[in-house]
Amino acid sequence: MKRILVGVLLGLLAADLLSCSRGGAQEVVVYTSVDQVFSEPIFRAFERETGIAVRAVFDTEETKSTGVLNRLIAEARSPRTDVFWSGDPVRPFVLINHGLVEAYISPSATAIPPSFKAADGTWTGFAARARVLLVNKHRVPSQDTPRSIEDLANPRWKGQAAMANPLFGTTTMHVAALFATWGEVQAGRFLEQVKANNVRIASSNGEVKRFVIGGEAAFGLLDSDDATDALNAGAAVEVVYPDQNTLGTLVMPTAVVLIRGGPHPQNGRKLIDYLLSPDVEARMAGTAGHMPLRSAVPTPVHVRPVSALRVMPADYSRVTSEIERIQPWLRNWVGL
Repeated sequence: MKRILVGVLLGLLAADLLSCSRGGAQEVVVYTSVDQVFSEPIFRAFERETGIAVRAVFDTEETKSTGVLNRLIAEARSPRTDVFWSGDPVRPFVLINHGLVEAYISPSATAIPPSFKAADGTWTGFAARARVLLVNKHRVPSQDTPRSIEDLANPRWKGQAAMANPLFGTTTMHVAALFATWGEVQAGRFLEQVKANNVRIASSNGEVKRFVIGGEAAFGLLDSDDATDALNAGAAVEVVYPDQNTLGTLVMPTAVVLIRGGPHPQNGRKLIDYLLSPDVEARMAGTAGHMPLRSAVPTPVHVRPVSALRVMPADYSRVTSEIERIQPWLRNWVGL
């Protein structure tokens, strides 16, 4: 009897090892450029709910949005991750263009507006940020509050505005979106006017926020989560969602993709379903100042749902191409 029991146990162990070797282990691997302080608690909640262990690889601040992207490309012949959760909607298109994405239409994505997901399931957006103006209320009378990104080039504000270096981060995406929407002539003319208007070029959106809060700039262009941080800290600032009567405000959802040939594809799909749930959008609104794409998701006082905005039309695939194409132009504009 003991021999039979030992044989059964050994058989179960062998089957379990075989399942693990074929990617059947109860774990999922995710690479993400979303800040660890916000994404890690969501992964832990997924573990508690499903029993599936999450092995997460996070971008560092020094390699933000490019570290794990380059790693994914380097691992293309033998993928080590199942899911990529990007902090912006353009990095996934780099992976799509490299043939590294497996299409997956999640049932959790049904209520997400079509403009924020691919019809073929190659990428799906949720939990967005917007490009907004942060205005110092001590320096700017309410009747003079800037309402457009074009106010960066308005001589009325010469030497009084700030924006992050357009060679990096979300400012690069914003500039590329302007080139894609306005065309080369109009977008180039606007940036030359911005330079002539002595707009202060900061190292990051966080530095723009500090300039405005401290009164070194009357207003600045940055991301809505940075602006929400300023409001939550009680700073004397106003947040303006620009161009609500004209161009619209640029919205940048985070985006999730399933990696082709990943070790745990079924668990990867389960994680994607979880990330795209209304509960996760609500959590991202409450902890990270991200805007839900669904109008029904509750938001804190300083966070707007995207459904409350006039959104700037943006073809994220084209924006991705524009980012690469305009790099020489931007380096020249910055003076490098």
